[in-house]
Amino acid sequence: MEATLIPGDGIGPEITEAVLQVLEALGAPFVWDVQQAGTTAVEAGLDPLPDATLESIRRTGLALKGPLTTPSSGGYRSVTVRMREAFDLYANVRPGKTIIPGRYDNVDIILVRENLEGLYVGREHYIGVGADPHAVGVGIGINTKEEAHRVIRYAFDLAVRLGRKRVTVVHKANILKILSGVFLEAAQEVARDYHGRVTLDESIVDACAMQLVMAPERFDVIVTTNLFGDILSDLIAGLVGGLGLAPGANIGDKAAIFEAVHGSAPDIAGKGVANPTALLMAVGMMLDHVGETAKANHLRAAILATLQAGEKTRDLGGSLRTPEFAQAIIRSLQKPRRCQG
Repeated sequence: MEATLIPGDGIGPEITEAVLQVLEALGAPFVWDVQQAGTTAVEAGLDPLPDATLESIRRTGLALKGPLTTPSSGGYRSVTVRMREAFDLYANVRPGKTIIPGRYDNVDIILVRENLEGLYVGREHYIGVGADPHAVGVGIGINTKEEAHRVIRYAFDLAVRLGRKRVTVVHKANILKILSGVFLEAAQEVARDYHGRVTLDESIVDACAMQLVMAPERFDVIVTTNLFGDILSDLIAGLVGGLGLAPGANIGDKAAIFEAVHGSAPDIAGKGVANPTALLMAVGMMLDHVGETAKANHLRAAILATLQAGEKTRDLGGSLRTPEFAQAIIRSLQKPRRCQG
């Protein structure tokens, strides 16, 4: 099965190489078309999102990408946002599940974030006052009922498929009565089609943030708008050990892009100490997406076994280097599995 591979910037190539070694041991079904994006593409004299990369994803409909850096100069827009827009990847799915027991032992939350609207449409401008052309900054948020219905229905369908019983819509309709109210209203409308199967809860975003810290076990599936989802997904990652354990999927009707949600970490690039777990977990989601559930579960079990055996990278309190961690997971993959009867 052909898929696009974007190793990314900073630590991207290192963690991607570790992931490829693990996938080879797993016997995963992907044949990779390797492409560039981000700073790596710019350094090669290309646009941060080259036409060849777009064409590859358009052809394969499936991609795995490492962390990307959007150049700060030149007025470039976020490469990741441009990808989402180019392929109409309307749902961003970010699971947060306890892998390493710690302060929170029972977190198992899936956050579904609307990926194309809200304040991320990038409609901004300055208003000059006197001699200061940047005296006032204005940003416009846009939420449409059509788009809200689409991503909320995706969240409910995901809940049904995974046997989840509750979807919490997170909003700020008490203050942003129209902008956020449209999303809340759409959730109430969609929920009627799932009556008796999935329960709809409603939570104001600030109260949700507090409850996630105080009692994360009360949440099952969360669906929310772009900005709120960006913030809350990182909060959830913090509950389960940090962004080094946080995968993400960008889902559309014609393409899907899977990723580690952390940054490119240029401060540790080339040192061989980066944690590839988030990208490995993203591969697990990718395998689920293409129907390779047995391989996805085998991979997740190997990651869990490796971490629980105390074999960890530096960011998790261990001492393994990136290649050593990959080899530890490969050893876990190769151990005989107990038959279930």
